[in-house]
Amino acid sequence: MKQINGLLFLLIFWTGVLQAQNTCREELDRLISSDPLLKISEVGIVVHDLTTGKELYSYQADKLYRPASIEKVVTAVTALKLLGEDYQFQTRLSYEGVIEKGVLQGNLCVTGGFDPEFMELDMDFLVRAVKNAGIETVSGQLVGDVTLMDYLYWGAGWSWDDTPESFQPYLSPLMLNRGCVDIKVTPATKGQAGNVKITPESDYYQVDNRSVSLHPDAGRLKITRDWLTNGNTIKISGCVSSARGRTLNLYDSKRFFMETFRYKLEKEGISVAKDSISFRGVTAQAHALYSCRRPLDIVMKRALKESDNLSAEALFRQLGRAGGKDTLHVSFETCQKVVGDFMQHSLGYDPKNYQIVDGSGVSLYNYVSPRLILAYLNYAYRHPALFRIFYDCLPVAGVDGTLRGRMRKGKAFRNVRAKTGTVTGICSLAGYLTSVNGHKISFVIINQNVLKARPARMFQDKVCELLVNMN
Repeated sequence: MKQINGLLFLLIFWTGVLQAQNTCREELDRLISSDPLLKISEVGIVVHDLTTGKELYSYQADKLYRPASIEKVVTAVTALKLLGEDYQFQTRLSYEGVIEKGVLQGNLCVTGGFDPEFMELDMDFLVRAVKNAGIETVSGQLVGDVTLMDYLYWGAGWSWDDTPESFQPYLSPLMLNRGCVDIKVTPATKGQAGNVKITPESDYYQVDNRSVSLHPDAGRLKITRDWLTNGNTIKISGCVSSARGRTLNLYDSKRFFMETFRYKLEKEGISVAKDSISFRGVTAQAHALYSCRRPLDIVMKRALKESDNLSAEALFRQLGRAGGKDTLHVSFETCQKVVGDFMQHSLGYDPKNYQIVDGSGVSLYNYVSPRLILAYLNYAYRHPALFRIFYDCLPVAGVDGTLRGRMRKGKAFRNVRAKTGTVTGICSLAGYLTSVNGHKISFVIINQNVLKARPARMFQDKVCELLVNMN
């Protein structure tokens, strides 16, 4: 009798599952066939029930698409598995030579560890460590060790005209303020030039302020940089009617770091020759002074919550460093090889069928399938220690990150945790939700050949709301 009751329960259970699957398919098919967006563009969708282990829906899920920033899912999951949750980014301060009566008879060295969160306060700690060591004069050079990375500061397939925007900094193992400056302009007396404040303070950049306060005839306020000539002159023109700001990248992140370090040392009374900066590897005989450490989860949270490209590329670089044969001059190719090996050996997908060029999804040469991205989501879910960190770093619908303005109503609100992706022609979404029947769902949606992102985001939000309400 008990056996019969057990079989009856299973029959009822799986009947319910099949009915839910059929309903899901029908409603998604109806949405795909009726949405005007898909008359002129493509979409790939795959939906998986993590509770039952069954695929609920797929539509063009094996086709290749440019992923945009949902590629950060690939980078994040691989990094968490291969590097481990306790991994730390390190920027090391050391010296070569001897310290005698306040004079460093030798070189002061900074070894870059590709920390994307290294800010002005961290540099102040470097300066303090120099003072605490009793150094008043550096007789030799300021050495920047950037041997972690090869010479390419941008990835293949990156759009050169995205500079000087802050979302495309010049990559370097030594990054200060994310390779950018924050510019704030406020009105002064009418007719006078606006007040300009730039942080971090440095003599590495120049300011050309031609703005006019409270004078509409001066035209629209413009804040830019002479990026076409790789210059670092901040140009401000037009009318300053209220407080305005902009963040711009600077050319040559490694030199920005070291020149600002020299500038801050001199402001603290530590004498350094202005032309003393060089870039090379630090010798094994160097004496440690200080190490700035950054936990992995801090970097990953910015990469996923805010879709930060620099943070994702920093994780990508660490993968190459940890998994490559050579820890020096790590190239994009080295990082690609590590990602491909994990894809093949841990997920069972052949990397030859896809193209992972960078860690952020910026490259227009990236090609993945929705089903491949789903495999990373499902892998994370099956590894609880990994999943805890990964899930916590994903944007929450209607609450924070790149989803703070989406799905603010309905049952999808606070329910969907997903990575967004947007580049020209592409809009994507990949993550998790819980349906009203309590089942955990993973999903991937990639809209391709879209002229505007808003209709694609609306379509994705409809899919999520439909999945949440699935019984």
